Amino acid sequence: MDLTNIKGLNEKQIKLLEQLNIYTVDDLLHYYPYRYEFLNPASCLISDEDTIQVVNAIIETEAKASYIRKNFNLLRFRALVGEEVIQVSIYNRAFLKTSLSIGKEVTLIGKYNFKKHTFVANDIKVNAILKPKIIPVYHLTKGVKNIQLEKWIFEAFRLPVSILDAIPNSFLERYDFISKMEALLYLHCPKSTQEIKQARLRLIYEELFEFMFKIMYLKEKESKSFGLQRSFDDQKVQDFISKLPFQLTSDQEKAVFDGLQDLKSEKRMNRLVLGDVGSGKTIVATILMYANILSGYQSVLMAPTEILATQHYLSLLKTFEGYSIHIELLVGNMKAREKKRVTELIMTGQVDLVIGTHALLTENVVFSNLGLVVTDEQHRFGVNQRKMLQNKGYRSDVLYLSATPIPRTYALTIYGDMDTSMISKKPSGRRPVITKVKKENELKEVLGSIYEEIKLGHQVYVVAPIIEESESDELHNVNQLKEKFDIAFRGRVQVAVLHGKMKSSLKSEIMKQYEDGIIHVLISTTVIEVGVDVRNATMMIIFNAERFGLATLHQLRGRVGRNDLQSYCYLISNQDIPRLKVLEESNDGFYISEKDFEMRGQGDLFGVDQSGDMSFQMADLKRDYKILLQAKEDVISFLENKEYLNSSYYLQLIQKIDFMN
Repeated sequence: MDLTNIKGLNEKQIKLLEQLNIYTVDDLLHYYPYRYEFLNPASCLISDEDTIQVVNAIIETEAKASYIRKNFNLLRFRALVGEEVIQVSIYNRAFLKTSLSIGKEVTLIGKYNFKKHTFVANDIKVNAILKPKIIPVYHLTKGVKNIQLEKWIFEAFRLPVSILDAIPNSFLERYDFISKMEALLYLHCPKSTQEIKQARLRLIYEELFEFMFKIMYLKEKESKSFGLQRSFDDQKVQDFISKLPFQLTSDQEKAVFDGLQDLKSEKRMNRLVLGDVGSGKTIVATILMYANILSGYQSVLMAPTEILATQHYLSLLKTFEGYSIHIELLVGNMKAREKKRVTELIMTGQVDLVIGTHALLTENVVFSNLGLVVTDEQHRFGVNQRKMLQNKGYRSDVLYLSATPIPRTYALTIYGDMDTSMISKKPSGRRPVITKVKKENELKEVLGSIYEEIKLGHQVYVVAPIIEESESDELHNVNQLKEKFDIAFRGRVQVAVLHGKMKSSLKSEIMKQYEDGIIHVLISTTVIEVGVDVRNATMMIIFNAERFGLATLHQLRGRVGRNDLQSYCYLISNQDIPRLKVLEESNDGFYISEKDFEMRGQGDLFGVDQSGDMSFQMADLKRDYKILLQAKEDVISFLENKEYLNSSYYLQLIQKIDFMN
């Protein structure tokens, strides 16, 4: 139903609601409060200056507004609370002046100074609250007030809206859940905390049930989908592995074995290789791409950045040196003539292996006989992008690589629609990176360590959270650090800057110079977080480390320690952040992800555009993990018993999933 049906809502306000992604009455009812104010006004004040107090007061003097500076004002008036007259002040509420007439009863929320008889309010309810009340609080946009949004939602409930219920009837009855409409009413207009709890539990279960349905339906669908019939010489694959300059770890061997079995089976491969940074996922993919090429099919590897794609290309050229395998690179910044040459070779089947970025997704890239699609750092690509590449082949097998550390228990659930290979062990000979948290007043010591590494012929990464100066003086930026490092090392060290705003050609040139050892210190943003592999780099310095999550810090640290040399990571922060100590304790990405999950919840740790859609409004995977497991069990029985055939909601959902996949 259209928003124009809401009483008291004009066109300008509708445009403001669209900024909150509210386009329909249904959207409005599903726009949940993020917290509640529990107001029970007292009739007198207490002397505790640190307590937020809620009291009813009668205005005794005219409210006066003074303007301190532009967009900053102070409103003052005297009021009577019980038998005590107090001076009330509130900032940036000059617009309330006309509503605060003498003799009017209002509700004040704020802090009271007993000695000075002053009350600094953080909110004033112009219509006094006369009995305990629960007020929902929403995320807003400029021009929309909380009280307005409350009113519009109340008006929405008065309309004949049809709300779809995603929980099947059998589970509604089993768990004695309230209806969806009741849940929305309890959430937006609660009379008690019990009503909020009932609504939240029901909506959390619904979100997780639908999420798990998508995943388990996809898994069932994939199990029935046929792949390509392959025949390749196992001995040639084993010879290729034996000629590698290192021995595979047991985890890598298991992942390769499982992948080869996938290629040989009639079932279409849909496998995720989940491994810590530097654990050797790429070589697993390389072996499987080689087996696919031996069977007469083309392989493609898609990476999220041109730097990483180029690096994979150069690395694979070396790996396949001496083998009659034609490899090409396809990235966005290539000249039109070169792109045309590569696309023609792909179309005519003259290319065995293509490495590229999003440029692979364009319509003019047509494969002759694509057999295996490998997506590196799969969470960086949307579902549609991954499917676009997969659909360029007929029944192509799919292999996803991800170094995003996710707790093992959660990974098995989240990636439930895929077969998963976990690589925990790192290649032999690699030493754990020594990590230290340092204050900025210890920077001289860090600079000394940098210079010692460079004298040994090694290289250093430096990471800053921003590119240019910002309003915050606390944040370091790459340009500022470049100036400081040039002064500190007096030109004896080659320092360069790399960031996302640079032209691709310049970024490639700088990376080439860094790989060749011409540049000693590379100052960058998190553009170097994923996949960049310069074996000679032995030190990582991260400024404003408190600004990054543990998962990102671990990814950044993974750029060093990729050889048998001792490597170091310094986390520079003036704040005492307990989670940074976790990185001093461990180099195990899965352990770190467990700790990150404990400390911060799902947050950006699950910033994966997964097939089941991770953007929950109500659910939190850490907090609600038991509900997730129960929902998974229920979905399995729901699918096994074919109950979804009696649900128009899930039949429509299946159509959407099939269309997307």
